[in-house]
Amino acid sequence: MSSENQQRALRPRRSCLAVPGSNPRFLEKAQGLAADQVFLDLEDACAPLAKPEARHTIVKFLNEGDWSGKTRVVRVNDWTTEWTYRDVVTVVEGAGAELDCVMLPKVQDAAQVQALDMLLTQIEKTMGLQVGRIGIEAQIENAKGLVNVDEIAAASPRMETIVFGPADFMASINMKSLVVGEQPPGYPADAYHYILMRILMAARTHNLQAIDGPYLQIRDVEGYRKVAQRAAALGFDGKWVLHPGQVEASNEVFAPSQEDYDHAEMILDAYAYCTSEAGGKKGSAMLGDEMIDEASRKMALVVSGKGRAAGMKRTTSFTPEEA
Repeated sequence: MSSENQQRALRPRRSCLAVPGSNPRFLEKAQGLAADQVFLDLEDACAPLAKPEARHTIVKFLNEGDWSGKTRVVRVNDWTTEWTYRDVVTVVEGAGAELDCVMLPKVQDAAQVQALDMLLTQIEKTMGLQVGRIGIEAQIENAKGLVNVDEIAAASPRMETIVFGPADFMASINMKSLVVGEQPPGYPADAYHYILMRILMAARTHNLQAIDGPYLQIRDVEGYRKVAQRAAALGFDGKWVLHPGQVEASNEVFAPSQEDYDHAEMILDAYAYCTSEAGGKKGSAMLGDEMIDEASRKMALVVSGKGRAAGMKRTTSFTPEEA
């Protein structure tokens, strides 16, 4: 595995835009969209006969495109295919300096992540790239992957995200539905709650981000928003987008409201003041009619972190009350 043991910085991933690696027009257009992350896809979005050429197309666009402000990811094919190693070698040797992460689909156990880590390390050493800089995103798409999600999350210091792949997952457990992301008929509760929470717990245990998968009804933006709100409410960091029309909705849903962001920053300032010498070294204090303490600070850090990552600006400021 990689020798890098530092805690990896968490990148903004409210919206993760899928872009077919074989489509130059889409690759060009994606650069101008407001997605936090783009992943250039060599897997499902590329027909088998198009994959070899798509690798070189992706290398060209990574090296020559303007991806400013975006996390740059390539999704390779899964290890059960004949394409994976060549996907990784071609892309990382050709454009490793312009690549932030490799996404590995259909991950079923830790060994698959470790194999990718080892291959990346060999390429980095060969090409003179910083060893361990390129991260890994693991996509959970079947029952075995979910059962092993804890060991997958801990498999490599390169790990950055765990991604839910709903379409393949639904098929793997024989879920009675043909609409990806929607509830199966006949079940009165949320059929995805356990899956999403299981992924979230594994991610948070290992300081990773949790990303919800796609919503295939691409023109139904309100349907997308509803499904995204479910994941955001649980604590997920973002969701895939398959169409430009979904980007704005995802960025909005996975960022705090201005009111919540301002309130979180006020809590942090007020708690820092009340625990200071000037504030009386108190363990708790009142912020208006609300009592705040260390637990309040931890909750506020989550909201403020999401707001800062989204580039939000405060509209309020903290002023200590006079004694």
